[in-house]
Amino acid sequence: MVPADGNDEPSELLYGLHAVREALRAGVRPIQRLLVLRQDRQFGDVVQRAKEKRIPVQLGPAAAFDRLVPGGKHQGVIAFVAAKAYVALDEILESARARNEPPFLLLLDGVEDPHNLGAVLRTAEAAGVHGICIPERRAVGLTSVVAKVSAGAIDHMPVSRASNLTRCIEDLKKAGIWVYGVEPSAEKIYTETDLTGPLAIVVGGEGEGIRPGVRKECDELLRIPMMGKVESLNVSAAVSVVLFEAVRQRNRKRMAVPTEP
Repeated sequence: MVPADGNDEPSELLYGLHAVREALRAGVRPIQRLLVLRQDRQFGDVVQRAKEKRIPVQLGPAAAFDRLVPGGKHQGVIAFVAAKAYVALDEILESARARNEPPFLLLLDGVEDPHNLGAVLRTAEAAGVHGICIPERRAVGLTSVVAKVSAGAIDHMPVSRASNLTRCIEDLKKAGIWVYGVEPSAEKIYTETDLTGPLAIVVGGEGEGIRPGVRKECDELLRIPMMGKVESLNVSAAVSVVLFEAVRQRNRKRMAVPTEP
């Protein structure tokens, strides 16, 4: 269990032992994570049910509960409800197969700003990306702010949530998907790379970029050439640049007329 990071909004909170217990039992509302005051017997069944459903459980101080739910009616348990349910990675890959298209995925390593995630969702949907994968921890989830900024794209873009992004990349590589990380220090420029096959693009968060362990698992690293004084683009801008280069290449390949031998 880890401390609460405080990224979620009060309007998306479900609190109180009975309310949270019933929401977990019904399984209708997409719960992002659970914040509990203690790990004793009082919270045992709620914590156990959350873990069975692979919902992250976090331990937080009393001050965090009082800040999120003024008035003390939280009873030491708060559920953070997402704006949309997540899907399994296999469902995203199956969707690509059903459309008879090479998989086209986006992986976000630690994007914490909901405005950035919303903008990325909108761009990815416009680019025809089959799905997005985000980490369970240290990253913003599908909140109402994300939904609003996405301008409706959240309803059309499947999003998977991985407990371990490195393992997610390993699974994609086993499925025959080439994984490219977008990294300012990379030697190869993104336009010099064939982006027409089964593809997953990895982009890092606002501060640290792609973490070393995730970067190491990428098949290759690409960079966007920067002509000014800043070293990198905002994450949503970087995603736009690389995804639509892939769109350009894929459209050109699809529209190419075979020549006679």
